[in-house]
Amino acid sequence: MLDRNDLLVIGECVADIVRLPGAADRVHPGGSPANVAYGLARLGHDVTLLTQLGPDAHGRRIRDHLAGAGVEVRTDGATAPTPSAAVTLDGAGRAAYTFEITWTLGPVSLERPPLHIHTGSVAAVMEPGASAVVAAVESLRTAATVSYDPNVRPELMGDHEAAVREVERCVALSDVVKASDEDLEWLYPGQEPGRVAERWLGAGPALVLVTRGGDGALAVLPGGRVSVGAPPVDVADTVGAGDAFMSGTLHALAAHGLLGARGRERLRAVDRATVTDVLRHAAASAAVTVARAGANPPDAPELAVALGGTGC
Repeated sequence: MLDRNDLLVIGECVADIVRLPGAADRVHPGGSPANVAYGLARLGHDVTLLTQLGPDAHGRRIRDHLAGAGVEVRTDGATAPTPSAAVTLDGAGRAAYTFEITWTLGPVSLERPPLHIHTGSVAAVMEPGASAVVAAVESLRTAATVSYDPNVRPELMGDHEAAVREVERCVALSDVVKASDEDLEWLYPGQEPGRVAERWLGAGPALVLVTRGGDGALAVLPGGRVSVGAPPVDVADTVGAGDAFMSGTLHALAAHGLLGARGRERLRAVDRATVTDVLRHAAASAAVTVARAGANPPDAPELAVALGGTGC
C-alpha cells in the first residue's frame, strides 16, 4: 500500500548501458518514468515510484540511485531481470537505444490518492503491465491530476496503428501531455507537431507540450501557442533530457498550484505568462541535464542558477 499523497510515478526502470566509440561501457540508472521520479525528488518533492526491479546488480544499482535522491521505491515483487537498454551515442551526443525489457506490473492498490500521477513510455503501452497502469490512472484521476509522456521507443511499440490508439487513450486521460517532435513524427509521419498538439488538446488535456531539441519547446493551450528557445549549452549527451524537461514542468506547475484536484480548474484556465514560466523551468532543467553525462537532472539550487537566480 502507498501511504504518501504527493507525487506518484508509475513506470519502468531501465539500466542504460552507454556505449561510446573507443570507450568502456558505462551503466547509468534510467528508464523514462524512473528518471522523472528522480528529477522530481532532486527538486525537493515527495515522490513514490511504482515499478519493477529484478534481484540483480542492475536492480540494486537503480534502487540505491533512486533512494539516494529520496524516491520511495515500491515494486510488485516480480523477479524478472531488471530491464536494460544499450545506448549508443553519436558524435553529437544523440542517443540510439536497443532494449531488453519486459513489463508485467500487477494491479495497483493505493491507500489514498496522490496529488498527481505521472506515467508514460514503455509502461503505458507494453502489455501485460500497461493495462494495470491505465486502470490505475482511470481510478485515480478524479482526485489527482495526470501527466503523460509517450517517450516513443519504436522497437517496443509493436503495431503502429495499435500503438497510436494506446497513446491517444493515454492522452485523453491526461491533464498535461509532453512529447518530442521525434515522438510525433513516428506517431503521425509528416504532420506538423503543433497541429498534432492542438488535436491532442481537443481530446482532453489542459496543456500539451512539444520539445524540439535545440529549437526549444512549444506549449499548446486553449488560448493559443507559447514557445521558448533552448538555453545555449555545450551538449555532453541527450540521455534523460526529455525526462528532465518533464520533471521541471511538474515542479513549476506544482509551484504555481496547478496540480491536484484543486489545481485542475486553475490549470484549465492557465494564462500564457504562467505557461511561459513553466516552459522556462522545463527547458532550463533539460539544459542542465544535457550538459553532463547520463540522466543527471538538476537539484533545486542548480535549477535556480540555470534560471539566473529566479527559480521556484
